[in-house]
Amino acid sequence: MSKKIVIAIDGYSACGKSSTAKAVAAQLGYGYIDTGAMYRSVTLYFKEHNVSLTDPKGIKEALKVIDIRFKYNKQEGVNETFLNGTNVEKEIRKMYISDAVSDVAAIGLVREAMVEQQRKMGKKKGVVMDGRDIGSVVFPDAELKIFMTADVRIRAERRQKELFEQKQIVNLEEIIENLRKRDRIDTTRAESPLVQPEDAKVVDTSFLTFEEQVGEIVKAAEETVAAQ
Repeated sequence: MSKKIVIAIDGYSACGKSSTAKAVAAQLGYGYIDTGAMYRSVTLYFKEHNVSLTDPKGIKEALKVIDIRFKYNKQEGVNETFLNGTNVEKEIRKMYISDAVSDVAAIGLVREAMVEQQRKMGKKKGVVMDGRDIGSVVFPDAELKIFMTADVRIRAERRQKELFEQKQIVNLEEIIENLRKRDRIDTTRAESPLVQPEDAKVVDTSFLTFEEQVGEIVKAAEETVAAQ
């Protein structure tokens, strides 16, 4: 496709947003921006440096020195997240980060800093960005908005499998509780809550194969470009 657009993918935790967004970007030759990894990186930094979530001054100072970048690992064929020059891709996927990330992402100062970075990254278009508020806040004028959802138990089973592949054994009920807590925080927070944009295409991944959900979004992108 010659014309480039912004594809905003929002939705609940563990719907397959990130893996789907990566595959869509690869098929279209677009850049991929993992906003969830950005919030996870901030969470990791706060934990490592004992930044209190109730200390606005400490948060503001911490955000000044947090540098998040994505680098493509040719050997592994994946994008990796770097926090202040250190590869944190594996660390930010651990459960202790998952348990805390929604509380960090709900902080206004954190969201403002991350949204500013995300808008810079997507300015030239030709990007696929996934998160909670991409279509509603970061890129309200995105040419294609996708809202992904799935049954909570199916989401938990997928997350459990993902964690197992990373050699983390976590009880399914614990994951379900974690997802419900994150859904509750994400949809009720004051700053940029998770909402389904009115003009978003809804993709329920409960009973779709990975290839089917990627194909559905690629097709929507091609139709969107053709209609421009």
